[in-house]
Amino acid sequence: MRILFIGDLVGAPGRRVLAEELDRLVDRQRADFVIANVENAAGGFGVTPQIARETLELGVHCLTSGNHIWDRKEILPYLDEEPRLLRPHNFPSPAPGKGLYVGESAAGVRVGILNLMGRVFMPPLLCPFLTADEAVRALRQQAQVVIVDFHAEATSEKLALGWHLDGRVSAVIGTHTHVQTADERVLPGGTAYITDVGMTGPHDSVIGVEKSLALERFFTQRPVRFNTASGDVRLKGALIDVDEASGRARSIQRLSAPAEEA
Repeated sequence: MRILFIGDLVGAPGRRVLAEELDRLVDRQRADFVIANVENAAGGFGVTPQIARETLELGVHCLTSGNHIWDRKEILPYLDEEPRLLRPHNFPSPAPGKGLYVGESAAGVRVGILNLMGRVFMPPLLCPFLTADEAVRALRQQAQVVIVDFHAEATSEKLALGWHLDGRVSAVIGTHTHVQTADERVLPGGTAYITDVGMTGPHDSVIGVEKSLALERFFTQRPVRFNTASGDVRLKGALIDVDEASGRARSIQRLSAPAEEA
């Protein structure tokens, strides 16, 4: 089966390009299951119930997130109501919502999704490695195909989790830094890996923020209210081809839409 993972949606521009490109991308790539990270979908910070519903209605099967999932207070009760919207699984247990989900493709193939957050340069959460061990065991009882969204800052931590889970999950997909990396590969045990799948939003920006505002913060070191940029809007993602019987990845391919000009 073919799984399409959409990189972090940033604000209205990211939502717009997803709506414009998703159907064509699914048809062209023959994708069976779609996952999208939505933690920046509401003005660059968090996600609202309405935005989550609209994204699911586009044909996305599961929504993942990260550290900004808590930015919109109205999302807190919705996390308990909508199992397809995940928060990082290694937040302490009183947190609303869950960090894992088992969905199903149109052909009836079950897909497990696990959302984790890193700890390097990030809040001190529960260990993502130990959390992953327990969660993957639980998911593999229900699905052979398991996809991990690892929302983390440090390349080293992302690579380490990829190697730690190699052979036990179908893919470890990095999110959070908004810059698509060129290190996609299938590890020896059959786990597809990429350090960061990239950002779906305005690329004429500083990771989605208006350039002048980002520069002002760097120069002054004072708090600056960020606004989402608007130029060069692109969808970034990855396509993972998985043997549904074994859960081993055959390939992983970076995607960009609209297509990059030569």
